[in-house]
Amino acid sequence: MTTGVRRRMGVEERRKQLIAVALDLFSRRSPDDVSIDDIASAAGISRPLVYHYFPGKHSLYEAAVRRAADELASRFVEPHEGPLGARLLRVMGRYFDFVEEHGPGFSALLRGGPAVGSARANAMIDEVRRAAYAQMLAHLGLEDPGPRLALVIRSWVGLAETTALTWLEARAIPRAELELQLVHDFMALAAVTAAYDQEAADTVRRIAAQEPADGPFGELLERLRSLTSD
Repeated sequence: MTTGVRRRMGVEERRKQLIAVALDLFSRRSPDDVSIDDIASAAGISRPLVYHYFPGKHSLYEAAVRRAADELASRFVEPHEGPLGARLLRVMGRYFDFVEEHGPGFSALLRGGPAVGSARANAMIDEVRRAAYAQMLAHLGLEDPGPRLALVIRSWVGLAETTALTWLEARAIPRAELELQLVHDFMALAAVTAAYDQEAADTVRRIAAQEPADGPFGELLERLRSLTSD
């Protein structure tokens, strides 16, 4: 007969476990509704032991935000090969995977965090936005875009956030349709800006020249043609 013995964890291993547990709880419930007792119970340890590794919920929340921010930023990483439309569609698929996995926590984070939030936590979310912006520059083959094209990219990153937050409230539109629409939204924003800005016009032409007719941007053109042909 054997007796189960709880394995003793090292400091870093225990910290990683608590961060993972907290992130899981924050992903299923608003961080405001998660207590230290909840985290201790889910981790299978005592409340005082949680405080041994983290001064309080505030610091544990920041650590969980750091983990979530790093993971979310990684969803924008995509090889810079092939048509841009297909690349962005894959990025949006991974982005919405994260949104779906971390619903309440994602909503709380992007709306400024819970009562235990902090300027540091909000700065981490801004890092995600900057990482997404940098990835888009790389996809477009740009290093220092002019103000109009930079605005297009930043506006699109913000639109993706807003769309995801709105979708979480009711999920009234199929997720796959929203992912494709966001890809179309980027080209639409760029195309409108191209009417006013030469750099944007050159970028749109370059993108369009590399897009297959059956790709996301080709589908957008067909949808627009159908509007004008009625």
